[in-house]
Amino acid sequence: MGRAYQNRKDSIAKTAAAKSKVYSKYGRQIYVVAKQGGVDPDANLQLRSLIDNAKKDQVPAHVIEKAIDKAKGGAGEDYSPAMYEGFGPGNCMVMVDALTDNPNRTIGEVRNCFTKTKCKLGAPGSVSHMFDHCAILRFAGDDEDAALEALMMADVDVTDIETDEGFITVFTPHTESHKAKVALQEAFAGIEFEVDEVQHLPQMMTDLTSEEDIAQMEKLLDMLNDCDDVQNVYHNAQW
Repeated sequence: MGRAYQNRKDSIAKTAAAKSKVYSKYGRQIYVVAKQGGVDPDANLQLRSLIDNAKKDQVPAHVIEKAIDKAKGGAGEDYSPAMYEGFGPGNCMVMVDALTDNPNRTIGEVRNCFTKTKCKLGAPGSVSHMFDHCAILRFAGDDEDAALEALMMADVDVTDIETDEGFITVFTPHTESHKAKVALQEAFAGIEFEVDEVQHLPQMMTDLTSEEDIAQMEKLLDMLNDCDDVQNVYHNAQW
């Protein structure tokens, strides 16, 4: 699981550096979460976590405030989540996470990305069963046993836990995210999470060995990340 997460992290680093839409991505997510669950981060824990992540990614305060103010107004776009699944080069598996106010437009744009890279958009459920919907918490420390004990005492279902280069990374089902975070905060005073995310992690990886497949996969990821409605792209390809 850790290897899949590292590949995912490397992929994010490459695409995020090239993406000019990172502010609008966070703005849209914050708006949707605030509109659905309330604009108070103390009462809306999902909003609080999202704001924390936005700040870590150096999203300006005015972008965050604008999205929350927009949600306060009650009007505005009506976004809904959408997940698209497909197959990339070498028959690797791809999941596309989107927020859309026009599903017909979004699926058309996503399908175009797959078609133009000679890949195939699949039916719902075609690849999602090969991904684990995980919460990931990463923080500085080396006492893995103490972390695991705190999580077990709080009745958290721990999928995996790893220690690497002075950091502990905890994986749990996405539904356990808040419970795990609270348990760790109570066990380790002043804990700061380097990573606090929910992701779809592949259960197995697919190696891309040819230059053609690698170039095709990079083009697919670039095209998908250029779509305004696309929030995240998950895949099991490695090269």
